[in-house]
Amino acid sequence: MIERVVFIKLEDAYLAPETVSEIAQHSAEVLSKLPGVQKVQVMRPADSGTAQAWDLKLSLKFDTLDAVEQYRVHPDHRHYVDQYLRPRIAVIKAWNFEEATN
Repeated sequence: MIERVVFIKLEDAYLAPETVSEIAQHSAEVLSKLPGVQKVQVMRPADSGTAQAWDLKLSLKFDTLDAVEQYRVHPDHRHYVDQYLRPRIAVIKAWNFEEATN
C-alpha cells in the first residue's frame, strides 16, 4: 500500500472557514473518483502551530507506485490541480510513503 501525502497552504483570499471547507469537500469528491485511488482523506490542522504552516492535508491510498503515477498524469487530476487548486494555493508539497511492515 502506498500513501501519497499532500500538504497545502492556501492563498490568504481562500482562508475563510467556509471556503476552506468547500475546497476540502471538492478535493475529496474529485480525487476519490480517479482511477487507482483506494481512499481519500482531507484533513484540517488540529492545532495552531500546524495551522500556521498548512491549511489542508490530503492523504490518498494506492495499491502501487505505478497507480500513483497514473493518477498524477490522469487528465481529471491535471484539471483539478492546474485549473482548480493551483490558483488557490501558495505552497503545495507532496510525498509518497509505503508501509514499513510488509
